[in-house]
Amino acid sequence: MTPERARELLATVAGVTVAATPTAPIVAQVLTEHWLDAARYVKATLGCTYFSFLTAIDWKADGLEIVVWVDNLDAKLSVQLRTRLGADQTTCASIVPVYRGANWMERECFDMFGVQFVGHPDPRRILLADDWQGHPLLKSYAVDTPHPPYR
Repeated sequence: MTPERARELLATVAGVTVAATPTAPIVAQVLTEHWLDAARYVKATLGCTYFSFLTAIDWKADGLEIVVWVDNLDAKLSVQLRTRLGADQTTCASIVPVYRGANWMERECFDMFGVQFVGHPDPRRILLADDWQGHPLLKSYAVDTPHPPYR
């Protein structure tokens, strides 16, 4: 699988727009409702079986963006999937059914950004105490909010 062929194939997937830049990684913007399908596609069709990471970016008024990086190590192919949640949207489909490695990173994303991953097998905090108020990596997070002590 060449990067050029992977771009062509990925561009045919519903809800996916592939960035025009020919550099690695292949960057694909995915509509939120097609998020899980896009993850399945890059694993099954492009051979991206290696899950590298998942994180979020807070774009303030423009909402949160979820970013996933996966690789086909044999073909030296990297794909970055991105989906933009709406300004008031905090839910996204879990990709744990496709990439088990996403489990803890989705939990961390919930903990730090407040993203609820629908279908996640264990949707609870992983870094902060259960009674922690708020999500510290949101740009709207009040730094002076009182919190329980660390354990």
